[in-house]
Amino acid sequence: MQQDKKQSYVTSLILVGCLYFIFGFITWLNGTLIPFLKAVCELNNFQSYFVTFAFFASYFFMAIPSSIILKKTGFKKGMSLGLFVMAIGAVMFIPAATQRNYILFLTGLFTEGLGLAILQTAVNPYVTILGPAESAASRISMMGIANKAAGMLGPAYMAGILLTGIDAIKEKVAAATDAVAKEQLLNELAHRIINPYIILTIVLVVLALLIRISPLPDVNDEEENPDTDKSVHPSLWHHTYLLLGALAIFFYVGVEVIAGDSIISYGTSMGIPIEEAKWFTSFTLGCMVAGYFAGIVLTPKIISQELFLRICAIIGAALVLGVTMMHGNASIYCLAGLGFAHAIMWPAIWPMSLKGLGKFTKTGSALLIMGIAGGALIPLLYGKMVDNIGNQQAYWIMIPCYIYILFFATVGHKIGYKK
Repeated sequence: MQQDKKQSYVTSLILVGCLYFIFGFITWLNGTLIPFLKAVCELNNFQSYFVTFAFFASYFFMAIPSSIILKKTGFKKGMSLGLFVMAIGAVMFIPAATQRNYILFLTGLFTEGLGLAILQTAVNPYVTILGPAESAASRISMMGIANKAAGMLGPAYMAGILLTGIDAIKEKVAAATDAVAKEQLLNELAHRIINPYIILTIVLVVLALLIRISPLPDVNDEEENPDTDKSVHPSLWHHTYLLLGALAIFFYVGVEVIAGDSIISYGTSMGIPIEEAKWFTSFTLGCMVAGYFAGIVLTPKIISQELFLRICAIIGAALVLGVTMMHGNASIYCLAGLGFAHAIMWPAIWPMSLKGLGKFTKTGSALLIMGIAGGALIPLLYGKMVDNIGNQQAYWIMIPCYIYILFFATVGHKIGYKK
């Protein structure tokens, strides 16, 4: 019986790891889509960052409905549903590309985000509940490696298709005197995205069907994480640390998205050809993978997830100072290095925010998912600052975010928590 339980545990982690790979692949395509759609739809910096706004805003709107859906479907069917919704969003890219319609592109991104909100609301507490709470950061770090490995491969694969030769095409578009010739160039560029998204749609549908028939067990979060004493915590809102954790997720996702999705544009703003800059998002994700390995090795045996989070918040702020004050490759290295600082943040903030919630775990998870909206608002504000004060100085927006994360890691996660 013990052997069967261990085998079920390993199988569950592998299946969930595949899901982390998929939503990592899709999430980190935004860094490639921003410069691509900026060229295809002739956008300024502020307009181009509506890519991240549309994608991550969906988490805010879908988080609570996701919790309600999961209470009816359970974790397993909820994961399958999330994948189907993501497939609907992916297929919208085909008519968007044929019409070169930016609003339709954003609608597809928003729909993908809706599906991911359902998927993440199910998957993240699932990983937390599967084993001991004190090693949750280590398990989520393992999932993070799958997520960020996909984040390295996805942008590299898509950049090779979407961004190859794009500088020459933009020069031809700028020099075109005939409106018909200009439209033809832009249409040909837009059509590059069709085949990859047809393949992505098929993969998502197949995965949804596989998860539906898989042996992945449904876990009872109330049994695994009991907190039923209403005299101690009569409602979810008495868990102050959860609300502070949702705000920590908001700021963390905001700075993570800026670091990963702006680095290509930042490189080109410094005169680096896009043929070289198109790989920069993968460099950032490579640093994140290194950070996840550090999390697996160090937590919780050598260093607590709380202390590691504090250290990483300080490292993040220091690297941003390097980005804003250094020049050339040194500044880009600092920006890519933020990936390492960000790696432990999600794995640490998540269990620190969900501890002791018991029957409130699904709803608490939904509140944390709402915090992902930071990836919608903070990068959009960064894009506006880029248009006003330039790419490099706009990174100052990240400093207050790290200060708050440091507060949560030091004090915030203790407020309202009772053993």
